Amino acid sequence: MLKNFWYAVEFAHAVTRAPKRVTCLGQDFVLYRKRDGTVVCLSDLCVHRGAALSAGSLHGDRIACPYHGWQYEPDGACAKIPANPEGRGIPKKARVDSYPVREQAGMIWAFLGDLPEDERPPIPEFPEHEDPAFATVYVEMVIEANYERTFENVVDAAHTPFVHGTRFGNPDKPQIPDYDITEDDWSAVADIRLSPPPARGLWKRLYKERPAEVVVTNGWYLPNIVKLHVRLPFGDMILYDHNIPLSRDRTLVKIVGYRNFFTGKWADRDARKRIRSILLQDKPVVESQRPELLPYDLPDELHLRSDALQVAYRRRRQKLMADGWWVGDDDAAVAGGRAGNAAVIPSPARREHPELARAWQHRARGAAPDLGPASEPVPDPDPGPAPAPHERITEGESA
Repeated sequence: MLKNFWYAVEFAHAVTRAPKRVTCLGQDFVLYRKRDGTVVCLSDLCVHRGAALSAGSLHGDRIACPYHGWQYEPDGACAKIPANPEGRGIPKKARVDSYPVREQAGMIWAFLGDLPEDERPPIPEFPEHEDPAFATVYVEMVIEANYERTFENVVDAAHTPFVHGTRFGNPDKPQIPDYDITEDDWSAVADIRLSPPPARGLWKRLYKERPAEVVVTNGWYLPNIVKLHVRLPFGDMILYDHNIPLSRDRTLVKIVGYRNFFTGKWADRDARKRIRSILLQDKPVVESQRPELLPYDLPDELHLRSDALQVAYRRRRQKLMADGWWVGDDDAAVAGGRAGNAAVIPSPARREHPELARAWQHRARGAAPDLGPASEPVPDPDPGPAPAPHERITEGESA
């Protein structure tokens, strides 16, 4: 899993004034809209006793923890501790990570990393979203597989005649002609010629005759997005497939689909049904793949020229892993985590306040407490608010 990218974590229409938990990179976040409509993304973990902020309530633009009522500003700083007597201050360490947010192309994007704004990779452009010629539908499904397996599946043109032969491919003509890739640091795109199956259902009304081939624009955008643009004889169908890593072996696929034919609302149900049927054909195959995780070294799996888009991704992935952008097992605060501290995905504010970075680490769910050396003295309780749940106070240190 890659950090330091913009992740589309939820459909924009699903985020309201009610706090909503979302999961990405194996960690939980809370989303909500401020009174002006803009969206906030915070770590879904109160720094006091680890309760889920998503179960709390909004007080103006602040979110209140359901356990002890601590209120956090949109920037993550705690602004109110109800248990404090009048006049008692709030510790600087009383804050949670707040992540930059954008609302774009029907999605809520959170930047999950600590890079300064001018160093962040771009959000891909989706011009169809603003084009009135296109109708839009939204589909989602959980796949019990690693997100890189679901991601690579969509850029794998060679599987379509066998997995989708009745919907999207032609088993009688499975050949994939060689294709060229247009590539940059953050994406790779190719036009691929495929032999289509016979039209079925509602679409059959628009077919005059079956074309010998269709051109499919297929490509990926880092960290987890795949584009599939099918040029049909009667119009364009374009899918943007967001493969959200819920955990190492579980993926939430969110698809935004566009079409410039049958654009009335009456056809949305058919469009969603077709997209879901494709996902359901892929699901058992991807869930059965072994090894569950992509190998690190290219020679560990056999590659053909028809796999060029996947190979381009793996090469770029290797470079980013070497640059320290990878979130491994030791970094994910997931259920059943190892004993010790598990790092929350760092937010940009950690660079601005490095002295507080330690306070923003949270212990993995299920982890054993870190009791320290047996000879270490137990400090007296601090008269103010308790420190973060992962943190112990040593002599000479205050909360």
